[in-house]
Amino acid sequence: MDKNNFAEGMLKGRMAETLVDELLRKSGNTVYRFGYEAIMQNLAQIKRNFDAHSDVGEKIRAIPDFIVIGVNGEPIFLEVKYRWNGQLHDHDMERLKKIGEFWSAKIIFVNSLKKPFFRISSPPYVGAGGKLLYKSLLNETAWKIDPAVYEKFEALVTKYLSSTLFPVQ
Repeated sequence: MDKNNFAEGMLKGRMAETLVDELLRKSGNTVYRFGYEAIMQNLAQIKRNFDAHSDVGEKIRAIPDFIVIGVNGEPIFLEVKYRWNGQLHDHDMERLKKIGEFWSAKIIFVNSLKKPFFRISSPPYVGAGGKLLYKSLLNETAWKIDPAVYEKFEALVTKYLSSTLFPVQ
């Protein structure tokens, strides 16, 4: 992957995280940023003593992006992934295994090719044949999802994340 594609992927990933964060907040949920990036500054201070590939390092690298307070008041770990076509990447299987094993997090996959654009998956994430198991975020019962807010955010995905190569289905 060249530098431009990597940078574009990182940008779209951050945009997807922001969209999910705001969608959940505007639906009445409490959302806290968590994640590897959020604690990276502190990790940089101990980098000399920090082995990213140790057991602890692997757990830290798999920290989900958010903690969302559920409708019953319980905190739920949430990871957000942008996959333009809704398909998993080759390296996703190992990453999903670690996220599930270490954190039992829910994962919202944001795609820009086919509705629903916001798809949520819970462990084990993947079924027979390596197919992603998901449902529309609108059908998630752990959080409040306002359908009117959801529709506005699907429109934002179309506006800002849609591929120029393929029409939205």
